Amino acid sequence: MTCAVRGSGGGWWCAGVRWPGEVPELGWSRGGRRRVSVLAYGAGLGFRAVGERHCVGARGNVCPLGSVVPGRSTGGRCAECARLDRAHSVAADTMADDPRTYRVYLAWFGPGLVKVGITGEERGAARLREQGAVAFSWLGRGPLMAARRTEEVLRAALGVPDRIPYARKRVERGHLPDTDERAAEVAELYARAAALEGRGWPESLERLPLEVVDQVGIFGLGRATETETETEAESGPVPLPVSAPVRAVRELVDGGVVAGRLVAAAGPDLHLAVTGGGVVVLDTRLITGWDLAAESGSDVRVPLIDIGGGGVQGGLF
Repeated sequence: MTCAVRGSGGGWWCAGVRWPGEVPELGWSRGGRRRVSVLAYGAGLGFRAVGERHCVGARGNVCPLGSVVPGRSTGGRCAECARLDRAHSVAADTMADDPRTYRVYLAWFGPGLVKVGITGEERGAARLREQGAVAFSWLGRGPLMAARRTEEVLRAALGVPDRIPYARKRVERGHLPDTDERAAEVAELYARAAALEGRGWPESLERLPLEVVDQVGIFGLGRATETETETEAESGPVPLPVSAPVRAVRELVDGGVVAGRLVAAAGPDLHLAVTGGGVVVLDTRLITGWDLAAESGSDVRVPLIDIGGGGVQGGLF
Protein backbone atom coordinates (compact mmCIF):
# COMPACT_ATOMS: atom_id res chain seq x y z
CA MET A 1 0.00 0.00 0.00
CA THR A 2 1.23 3.48 -0.81
CA CYS A 3 0.32 6.21 1.66
CA ALA A 4 -2.34 8.70 0.76
CA VAL A 5 -0.48 11.96 0.33
CA ARG A 6 -0.84 15.65 0.69
CA GLY A 7 0.96 18.39 -1.13
CA SER A 8 3.24 20.94 0.49
CA GLY A 9 0.72 23.58 -0.51
CA GLY A 10 -1.80 22.52 2.15
CA GLY A 11 -3.05 19.03 1.44
CA TRP A 12 -3.67 16.08 3.72
CA TRP A 13 -1.97 15.65 7.10
CA CYS A 14 -1.54 12.18 8.58
CA ALA A 15 -3.38 11.65 11.88
CA GLY A 16 -1.68 8.37 12.76
CA VAL A 17 -2.99 4.82 13.17
CA ARG A 18 -6.58 4.16 14.23
CA TRP A 19 -8.22 0.88 15.25
CA PRO A 20 -11.99 1.26 14.76
CA GLY A 21 -12.19 -2.50 14.12
CA GLU A 22 -9.74 -5.36 13.82
CA VAL A 23 -7.95 -3.79 10.84
CA PRO A 24 -5.62 -0.79 11.30
CA GLU A 25 -6.22 2.42 9.38
CA LEU A 26 -4.21 5.57 8.79
CA GLY A 27 -6.26 8.69 9.45
CA TRP A 28 -5.92 11.85 7.34
CA SER A 29 -7.18 15.40 7.83
CA ARG A 30 -7.34 18.58 5.79
CA GLY A 31 -9.05 21.45 7.53
CA GLY A 32 -12.36 19.99 8.71
CA ARG A 33 -12.27 17.04 6.29
CA ARG A 34 -11.34 13.51 7.32
CA ARG A 35 -10.48 10.31 5.46
CA VAL A 36 -8.77 6.99 6.15
CA SER A 37 -6.46 4.56 4.36
CA VAL A 38 -7.01 0.92 5.33
CA LEU A 39 -3.71 -0.89 5.94
CA ALA A 40 -3.02 -4.43 4.75
CA TYR A 41 -0.27 -6.73 6.00
CA GLY A 42 2.13 -7.67 3.23
CA ALA A 43 1.51 -4.46 1.27
CA GLY A 44 4.11 -1.79 0.63
CA LEU A 45 4.10 1.52 2.47
CA GLY A 46 6.34 4.48 1.67
CA PHE A 47 6.42 8.24 2.12
CA ARG A 48 8.71 11.24 2.33
CA ALA A 49 8.38 14.06 4.89
CA VAL A 50 8.19 17.55 3.40
CA GLY A 51 8.77 20.93 5.03
CA GLU A 52 8.08 21.40 8.74
CA ARG A 53 5.97 19.51 11.24
CA HIS A 54 2.97 21.45 12.56
CA CYS A 55 0.72 21.07 15.60
CA VAL A 56 -2.24 18.75 14.97
CA GLY A 57 -4.60 20.87 17.10
CA ALA A 58 -6.94 19.66 19.84
CA ARG A 59 -10.23 17.78 19.94
CA GLY A 60 -10.60 17.86 16.16
CA ASN A 61 -9.88 21.58 15.87
CA VAL A 62 -7.01 23.11 13.91
CA CYS A 63 -4.22 24.77 15.95
CA PRO A 64 -5.02 28.51 15.80
CA LEU A 65 -1.31 29.38 15.84
CA GLY A 66 -0.16 26.85 13.26
CA SER A 67 2.73 26.09 15.62
CA VAL A 68 5.78 24.11 14.54
CA VAL A 69 6.45 21.14 16.85
CA PRO A 70 9.60 19.05 17.45
CA GLY A 71 10.19 15.99 15.27
CA ARG A 72 10.59 13.67 18.27
CA SER A 73 7.35 14.69 19.99
CA THR A 74 4.93 11.77 20.15
CA GLY A 75 2.13 14.13 21.14
CA GLY A 76 2.42 16.25 18.00
CA ARG A 77 0.82 19.26 19.73
CA CYS A 78 2.01 22.65 20.89
CA ALA A 79 1.79 23.36 24.63
CA GLU A 80 -1.55 25.17 24.39
CA CYS A 81 -3.29 22.53 22.28
CA ALA A 82 -1.89 19.78 24.50
CA ARG A 83 -3.39 21.52 27.53
CA LEU A 84 -6.80 21.86 25.86
CA ASP A 85 -6.78 18.24 24.71
CA ARG A 86 -5.91 16.98 28.17
CA ALA A 87 -8.50 19.18 29.88
CA HIS A 88 -11.32 17.46 27.98
CA SER A 89 -10.09 13.90 28.36
CA VAL A 90 -11.54 11.27 30.68
CA ALA A 91 -8.18 11.05 32.46
CA ALA A 92 -8.52 14.67 33.61
CA ASP A 93 -11.49 13.80 35.88
CA THR A 94 -13.41 16.87 34.71
CA MET A 95 -16.41 14.87 33.43
CA ALA A 96 -18.01 13.63 36.66
CA ASP A 97 -21.51 14.00 35.21
CA ASP A 98 -20.73 11.94 32.08
CA PRO A 99 -23.83 9.73 31.62
CA ARG A 100 -22.11 7.08 29.50
CA THR A 101 -21.23 3.57 30.66
CA TYR A 102 -17.56 2.77 31.10
CA ARG A 103 -15.62 -0.46 31.31
CA VAL A 104 -12.64 -1.40 33.45
CA TYR A 105 -10.08 -3.65 31.77
CA LEU A 106 -6.91 -5.59 32.55
CA ALA A 107 -4.35 -5.33 29.74
CA TRP A 108 -1.28 -7.55 29.19
CA PHE A 109 1.72 -6.38 27.13
CA GLY A 110 4.34 -8.96 28.07
CA PRO A 111 5.48 -11.14 31.00
CA GLY A 112 4.89 -9.13 34.17
CA LEU A 113 3.84 -6.12 32.10
CA VAL A 114 0.17 -5.48 32.89
CA LYS A 115 -2.00 -2.46 33.59
CA VAL A 116 -5.53 -1.54 34.56
CA GLY A 117 -7.55 1.12 32.76
CA ILE A 118 -10.99 2.31 31.70
CA THR A 119 -12.66 3.04 28.37
CA GLY A 120 -16.08 4.04 27.13
CA GLU A 121 -18.26 0.98 26.56
CA GLU A 122 -19.37 2.21 23.15
CA ARG A 123 -15.74 2.09 21.94
CA GLY A 124 -15.50 -1.65 22.47
CA ALA A 125 -11.90 -2.91 22.35
CA ALA A 126 -10.59 0.00 20.27
CA ARG A 127 -8.73 1.47 23.25
CA LEU A 128 -6.96 -1.85 23.87
CA ARG A 129 -5.82 -2.05 20.24
CA GLU A 130 -4.68 1.59 20.33
CA GLN A 131 -2.45 0.78 23.31
CA GLY A 132 -1.04 -2.35 21.71
CA ALA A 133 -2.41 -4.70 24.40
CA VAL A 134 -1.38 -8.22 23.37
CA ALA A 135 -4.12 -9.75 25.55
CA PHE A 136 -6.83 -8.37 27.82
CA SER A 137 -9.99 -9.10 29.76
CA TRP A 138 -12.86 -6.89 30.80
CA LEU A 139 -13.32 -6.67 34.55
CA GLY A 140 -16.41 -4.53 35.15
CA ARG A 141 -18.83 -1.92 33.77
CA GLY A 142 -20.66 1.03 35.28
CA PRO A 143 -20.71 4.84 35.65
CA LEU A 144 -17.55 6.82 35.00
CA MET A 145 -16.73 7.67 38.60
CA ALA A 146 -17.32 4.06 39.74
CA ALA A 147 -15.02 2.84 36.98
CA ARG A 148 -12.42 5.45 37.93
CA ARG A 149 -12.64 4.48 41.60
CA THR A 150 -12.22 0.80 40.76
CA GLU A 151 -9.20 1.61 38.61
CA GLU A 152 -7.56 3.42 41.53
CA VAL A 153 -8.35 0.62 43.99
CA LEU A 154 -6.90 -2.04 41.68
CA ARG A 155 -3.74 -0.07 40.95
CA ALA A 156 -3.03 0.27 44.66
CA ALA A 157 -4.04 -3.26 45.67
CA LEU A 158 -2.46 -5.15 42.77
CA GLY A 159 0.59 -2.95 42.37
CA VAL A 160 0.01 -2.39 38.65
CA PRO A 161 0.47 0.90 36.76
CA ASP A 162 -2.03 2.83 34.64
CA ARG A 163 0.60 3.67 32.02
CA ILE A 164 3.40 1.71 30.33
CA PRO A 165 5.96 3.34 28.01
CA TYR A 166 5.69 2.25 24.37
CA ALA A 167 9.44 1.61 24.25
CA ARG A 168 8.98 -1.09 26.90
CA LYS A 169 6.08 -2.64 24.98
CA ARG A 170 8.22 -2.88 21.83
CA VAL A 171 10.95 -4.75 23.65
CA GLU A 172 8.48 -7.26 25.10
CA ARG A 173 6.82 -7.91 21.73
CA GLY A 174 10.07 -9.43 20.51
CA HIS A 175 9.81 -12.49 22.74
CA LEU A 176 6.20 -13.24 23.65
CA PRO A 177 5.31 -16.51 25.43
CA ASP A 178 2.67 -18.78 23.93
CA THR A 179 -1.07 -18.14 24.01
CA ASP A 180 -1.72 -20.28 27.09
CA GLU A 181 0.91 -18.48 29.14
CA ARG A 182 -0.50 -15.11 28.13
CA ALA A 183 -4.02 -16.15 29.07
CA ALA A 184 -2.88 -17.63 32.37
CA GLU A 185 -1.26 -14.39 33.49
CA VAL A 186 -4.37 -12.37 32.65
CA ALA A 187 -6.57 -14.92 34.46
CA GLU A 188 -4.37 -14.80 37.56
CA LEU A 189 -4.59 -11.02 37.70
CA TYR A 190 -8.35 -11.16 37.13
CA ALA A 191 -8.75 -13.54 40.10
CA ARG A 192 -6.80 -11.18 42.34
CA ALA A 193 -8.93 -8.24 41.20
CA ALA A 194 -12.21 -10.11 41.65
CA ALA A 195 -11.20 -11.00 45.22
CA LEU A 196 -11.36 -7.29 46.03
CA GLU A 197 -15.11 -7.15 45.38
CA GLY A 198 -16.72 -5.82 48.55
CA ARG A 199 -13.43 -4.30 49.72
CA GLY A 200 -13.32 -0.90 48.10
CA TRP A 201 -15.01 -2.06 44.91
CA PRO A 202 -17.90 0.37 44.21
CA GLU A 203 -21.33 -1.28 44.40
CA SER A 204 -22.41 0.50 41.20
CA LEU A 205 -19.74 -1.30 39.16
CA GLU A 206 -20.98 -4.60 37.71
CA ARG A 207 -18.27 -7.25 37.55
CA LEU A 208 -17.93 -8.94 34.16
CA PRO A 209 -16.86 -12.58 33.71
CA LEU A 210 -13.32 -13.48 32.75
CA GLU A 211 -12.87 -13.71 28.99
CA VAL A 212 -9.29 -13.38 27.79
CA VAL A 213 -9.04 -11.80 24.34
CA ASP A 214 -5.73 -12.44 22.56
CA GLN A 215 -4.79 -9.90 19.86
CA VAL A 216 -1.60 -11.40 18.45
CA GLY A 217 -3.46 -12.43 15.30
CA ILE A 218 -5.08 -9.02 14.87
CA PHE A 219 -1.71 -7.32 15.18
CA GLY A 220 0.01 -9.77 12.82
CA LEU A 221 2.64 -10.60 15.45
CA GLY A 222 4.41 -13.94 15.56
CA ARG A 223 4.07 -14.64 11.83
CA ALA A 224 7.13 -15.20 9.66
CA THR A 225 7.67 -12.76 6.82
CA GLU A 226 8.93 -13.55 3.36
CA THR A 227 12.00 -11.49 4.22
CA GLU A 228 14.92 -13.78 4.88
CA THR A 229 18.17 -13.15 6.68
CA GLU A 230 21.39 -15.01 5.99
CA THR A 231 22.77 -17.14 8.81
CA GLU A 232 25.81 -19.35 9.14
CA ALA A 233 23.61 -22.37 9.67
CA GLU A 234 23.94 -25.07 7.01
CA SER A 235 20.20 -24.92 6.48
CA GLY A 236 20.61 -21.50 4.84
CA PRO A 237 18.25 -18.52 5.16
CA VAL A 238 15.61 -18.53 7.89
CA PRO A 239 12.44 -16.43 8.15
CA LEU A 240 12.73 -13.31 10.26
CA PRO A 241 9.93 -13.08 12.87
CA VAL A 242 7.93 -9.87 12.59
CA SER A 243 7.66 -9.89 16.36
CA ALA A 244 11.38 -9.24 16.72
CA PRO A 245 12.10 -5.78 15.26
CA VAL A 246 15.51 -4.46 16.19
CA ARG A 247 15.30 -0.78 15.23
CA ALA A 248 12.78 2.04 15.55
CA VAL A 249 12.41 5.35 13.74
CA ARG A 250 13.57 8.13 16.06
CA GLU A 251 12.18 11.13 14.18
CA LEU A 252 11.33 12.48 10.74
CA VAL A 253 13.06 15.43 9.11
CA ASP A 254 12.42 17.37 5.93
CA GLY A 255 13.20 14.95 3.08
CA GLY A 256 13.32 11.91 5.36
CA VAL A 257 11.98 8.73 3.74
CA VAL A 258 10.25 5.71 5.28
CA ALA A 259 9.44 2.76 3.02
CA GLY A 260 8.99 -0.96 3.46
CA ARG A 261 6.48 -3.78 3.59
CA LEU A 262 3.95 -3.76 6.41
CA VAL A 263 4.20 -7.02 8.32
CA ALA A 264 2.55 -6.16 11.63
CA ALA A 265 0.95 -3.33 13.58
CA ALA A 266 0.30 -2.87 17.30
CA GLY A 267 -1.06 0.27 18.90
CA PRO A 268 0.49 3.23 17.05
CA ASP A 269 3.41 1.12 15.81
CA LEU A 270 3.84 -0.16 12.26
CA HIS A 271 6.37 -2.97 11.73
CA LEU A 272 8.06 -2.59 8.34
CA ALA A 273 10.24 -5.18 6.64
CA VAL A 274 12.91 -3.21 4.80
CA THR A 275 15.25 -3.97 1.93
CA GLY A 276 18.32 -5.89 3.03
CA GLY A 277 16.48 -7.74 5.79
CA GLY A 278 15.26 -6.67 9.18
CA VAL A 279 12.14 -5.14 10.65
CA VAL A 280 11.92 -1.47 11.64
CA VAL A 281 9.21 -0.03 13.88
CA LEU A 282 7.57 3.26 12.95
CA ASP A 283 5.63 4.94 15.76
CA THR A 284 2.97 6.77 13.74
CA ARG A 285 2.62 9.37 16.47
CA LEU A 286 5.87 10.75 15.02
CA ILE A 287 4.33 11.34 11.60
CA THR A 288 1.29 13.34 12.67
CA GLY A 289 1.40 16.97 11.52
CA TRP A 290 3.80 16.26 8.67
CA ASP A 291 3.19 16.98 5.00
CA LEU A 292 3.76 13.54 3.45
CA ALA A 293 4.52 12.79 -0.19
CA ALA A 294 4.35 9.36 -1.83
CA GLU A 295 7.63 7.47 -2.00
CA SER A 296 8.13 4.28 -3.99
CA GLY A 297 11.52 3.41 -2.50
CA SER A 298 12.19 0.18 -0.65
CA ASP A 299 14.19 1.17 2.40
CA VAL A 300 13.95 3.27 5.54
CA ARG A 301 16.10 6.39 5.38
CA VAL A 302 15.43 8.30 8.59
CA PRO A 303 17.31 8.33 11.92
CA LEU A 304 16.93 4.95 13.64
CA ILE A 305 17.59 3.81 17.18
CA ASP A 306 18.11 0.29 18.53
CA ILE A 307 14.96 -0.88 20.32
CA GLY A 308 16.98 -2.52 23.07
CA GLY A 309 18.51 0.80 24.10
CA GLY A 310 21.74 0.56 22.14
CA GLY A 311 23.42 3.07 19.87
CA VAL A 312 21.72 5.34 17.39
CA GLN A 313 22.02 4.98 13.64
CA GLY A 314 21.65 8.33 11.96
CA GLY A 315 22.20 10.07 8.66
CA LEU A 316 20.58 7.32 6.62
CA PHE A 317 18.52 9.59 4.39
